[in-house]
Amino acid sequence: MGRSQETFNKKEVKNKKEKKRKDKAKKKLIKKETGKKNSFDDMIAYVDEYGKISSTPPDPNKKILVEANGIELSATKNEPAQKSDYIRKGVVTFFNESKGFGFIRDMDNNQSVFVHANNLQEIIKENNIVSFEIGKGPKGPTALKVKLFKD
Repeated sequence: MGRSQETFNKKEVKNKKEKKRKDKAKKKLIKKETGKKNSFDDMIAYVDEYGKISSTPPDPNKKILVEANGIELSATKNEPAQKSDYIRKGVVTFFNESKGFGFIRDMDNNQSVFVHANNLQEIIKENNIVSFEIGKGPKGPTALKVKLFKD
């Protein structure tokens, strides 16, 4: 005669599921008997003028009228602030000749722009006024086609 296919663990899992099902049915029956009804009004929450959630409606005297035309519903556009072929003017704030890099402070928006020796068209030094183009580098804006500014 063969052994039963149900192991102790399978029986225990089956018993736990059966118990959960019975408990759920009991709770459902108790809710039905107490007559507690869930309505939409019980679920409403209000937000006051400070952004806090409350169960009481807001005071109509504190109501502020907002013009619907003044609300902007579009997503902001991420347009580049400057074009890459636009020639800019700046001052060399730091340049290390031995390492071959430095930084230029843009005169228009005081933005610090990285410059590498490979992008130089002329030799530059600190406090020189230079003209350059801004391009995208691996860690942010990079100065391209850097040369001394001539009036």
